[in-house]
Amino acid sequence: MAAWICVTCGVQHADTPAPPAACVICTDERQYVGWARQRWTTMADLAADHRTVLREEEPDLVGIGVEPAVAIGQRALLVRTPGGNVLWDCVPVLDDAARERIAELGGIAAICMSHPHFYAANVEFAEAFDAAIHVPRADLQWVRRPSDRIVVFDDEAEPVPGVTLARIGGHFDGAAVLHWPVGSDGRGALLTGDTITVVQDRDWVSFMWSYPNLIPLDAGTIAEIARRVGRFRFDRVYGGWWRHVVLDDGAEAVRRSAARYIARLQGERP
Repeated sequence: MAAWICVTCGVQHADTPAPPAACVICTDERQYVGWARQRWTTMADLAADHRTVLREEEPDLVGIGVEPAVAIGQRALLVRTPGGNVLWDCVPVLDDAARERIAELGGIAAICMSHPHFYAANVEFAEAFDAAIHVPRADLQWVRRPSDRIVVFDDEAEPVPGVTLARIGGHFDGAAVLHWPVGSDGRGALLTGDTITVVQDRDWVSFMWSYPNLIPLDAGTIAEIARRVGRFRFDRVYGGWWRHVVLDDGAEAVRRSAARYIARLQGERP
């Protein structure tokens, strides 16, 4: 049986003889069904003309992406720590060369994801490296490929010593961030996917209920997101795509971006 991958979102589904009738992640209003309607593929088919690429983002932080880009086109991040490595977010392809390189870098002890759009082939990665998959209770309904490796958390978890996984809500009820306190030369880094998205002006971030369909969040939710990440010390913010990084003063970028967003919702103008 095949573990089917949705062509539009890149999320791998349970092993079945035939693909599902629809991808419920894409039929949700935060995503969309591709203009060519629902289509499916498999990792083996993708691997025929795609490759997994690894690039250093900073010491002990390695980006993992797929070329050519697949579906949403995100890149994951491998956080290397003395207590074990964490894979933040995931991608739909794991080829042999990437498997070997990740093993050389210390493997993967835990997989944590910002939100369901970036679940990709997380079970495939977990089985390859004997890793635990941390999923917030609030988003369990979106798990498309069940696994005994899933560890459920509510608001916070420590997937490896010294690294904090925190639910902040917004984009999804279980939307999360990963705080890596020794990142950015000890000044701290916050890994956000697009739970908090790094925009083209990399001094700023933004927040949305739906990015592709341009559905905003309300002011109260934005304020709560800012409050929940405000307790963390971080200088750098890593979004969900290559080079989408707030390089310094990241905590202030989140604070002022939330204030700007709320001000626009309330009709204030610059």
